[in-house]
Amino acid sequence: MSNSSVNSSGAEPLAEKRAVVLLSGGLDSATCLAICKSEGFVPYALSFRYGQRHAIELERAQWIAESSDVRKHVIVDLDLGGFGGSALTDHQLDVPKHDCVDDIGAEIPLTYVPARNTVFLSYALAWAEVLGALDIYVGVNALDYSGYPDCRPEFIRAFEAMANLATKAGVQGNRLVIHAPLITWTKAEIIRKGLALGVDYSKTLSCYDPDSFGRPCRHCDSCLLRQRGFEQNGLVDPALGA
Repeated sequence: MSNSSVNSSGAEPLAEKRAVVLLSGGLDSATCLAICKSEGFVPYALSFRYGQRHAIELERAQWIAESSDVRKHVIVDLDLGGFGGSALTDHQLDVPKHDCVDDIGAEIPLTYVPARNTVFLSYALAWAEVLGALDIYVGVNALDYSGYPDCRPEFIRAFEAMANLATKAGVQGNRLVIHAPLITWTKAEIIRKGLALGVDYSKTLSCYDPDSFGRPCRHCDSCLLRQRGFEQNGLVDPALGA
């Protein structure tokens, strides 16, 4: 099946290839956006204000979207914090901190937000149908990650199968594709790819618990994995001097 887009009625082909890109403002999503553009898509960026304690990341997402010339950037308000269950949305829970990346355990951490990627991808799927887009990009990673079940390849495959069963486009034979280009890469490989594509990592924010100025804590899982990625490339994280 061709990857050329159709409009929301499923009738006329579009002259451009459109894709919805989930954009958090972090290192991975910025790289994913750059890959989407490099593969010839016109990107539409989608971010969420979902009750996260690090909502300052949305300022970074806006900057990335503007500097990357996305066609449109939408920030959706929803309240996953109303359910609790995650240190990212419940201020009564402390974000786990470590002195070294080797101290990160194998268990699913408190920073896991229940069903977050399922919810985000569902919104992306809805917007893709309206746009006549057959492609969604998400920067999930199953290698250098903190044990989240919704960052695994089997989750992405399952969601893609569901998307093609649950949508008008899928029923009409226009296959929807969920792209997760970073899913098997190390953080070092992601950074190398992003730098090759011109990503400015000084403006990205990966920290789960930054201060009010957006300065990273340097000790949460995300900070430590990011730091190791830059070190493995022989580089200093440019965001640390921002």
